[in-house]
Amino acid sequence: MTALLHVEGLTRRYGGLVAVSDLHLDIDRGEILGLIGPNGAGKSTAIHLMSGVVRPSAGKVVFEGEDVTGLAPHRLVQKGLVRTHQATTVYPGHTVRENALRGAFIGTFPGVLHAFFDTPRARRMRLEGEEKVDRLLDLLGLTQVADSIADSLPYGFQKTLGMVIALAADPTLLMLDEPVAGLSAEEADHVREAIIRIRAQGISVLVVDHNMRFISGLCDRVLVLHHGQELAIGRPQDVLANQDVINAYLGHGHGAAQH
Repeated sequence: MTALLHVEGLTRRYGGLVAVSDLHLDIDRGEILGLIGPNGAGKSTAIHLMSGVVRPSAGKVVFEGEDVTGLAPHRLVQKGLVRTHQATTVYPGHTVRENALRGAFIGTFPGVLHAFFDTPRARRMRLEGEEKVDRLLDLLGLTQVADSIADSLPYGFQKTLGMVIALAADPTLLMLDEPVAGLSAEEADHVREAIIRIRAQGISVLVVDHNMRFISGLCDRVLVLHHGQELAIGRPQDVLANQDVINAYLGHGHGAAQH
């Protein structure tokens, strides 16, 4: 079976610094793949490369059988590859539903004239967007806070709202950049449950994080980066027992591995 996402020899150099070196990975349809590593391992650079934020110095990215290397992020979103960012990006002073609706309408704007004159097309698209948002809020457990001001909610709810906004773009592959960074254990559990529900909808997920406890209870496979290179890949329990991985975390941010 052809992988949904195929990355081959992906490399990014900044002058004499190699942030990511010769990265190879496949993500299968319906899979949750974890990408972890100590601070500075190259995780964020890797997701930037795969999502089009940064152009690679070498290598290629193939999505749904198409070479999409260097394609702009908005073009990748149109093709079904969508990502979230480490920081929450809610609109302050607006409700959860209003935030989600803004995200839903980004890719489905009916056109200036249709919106201005509130044509049947504009009304139909608005209704479809509202129905989609309500389904997604229910899917990720945010219906009960839909009318709450988004930036007044706990950080974990704001992170989940970011996933709702990303899902409104109808991804085939969702990339999550440190979705539980800064969260309590309870908030991280909420996010984990949301990701499991996302996968149940047939969406593949790449989760970039350094929290092994979170990753081990979520992912089918885990890829460990260290100094921009693959250190280990396999089932979470096998990776956790890998001595090279243990040494990397002991030497660079052991607390993150135990968090």
